[in-house]
Amino acid sequence: MTDAIQSAVKEFIMTEFLPGEDPDELTPTTPLVTGGILDSIATMKLVLFMEERYGVRLEAHETDPEHLDTLVDIAALIRAKRG
Repeated sequence: MTDAIQSAVKEFIMTEFLPGEDPDELTPTTPLVTGGILDSIATMKLVLFMEERYGVRLEAHETDPEHLDTLVDIAALIRAKRG
């Protein structure tokens, strides 16, 4: 994975929600929300991390699985918000 946004988000998820788990199991297309890795509280923590780290503001409709289900989705959303 060479994408810097995906790498940073993956590191945050591994540290906050999957400590001790094998990082290789979390791929760019692993379903995070629909796969049960992120619940509603974890999703909000992730949103706060993204907003602080990347200086973006997410709208309520952007915090659903359609936008946050995979590292690929998350990186695309951050790029779109940053213009």
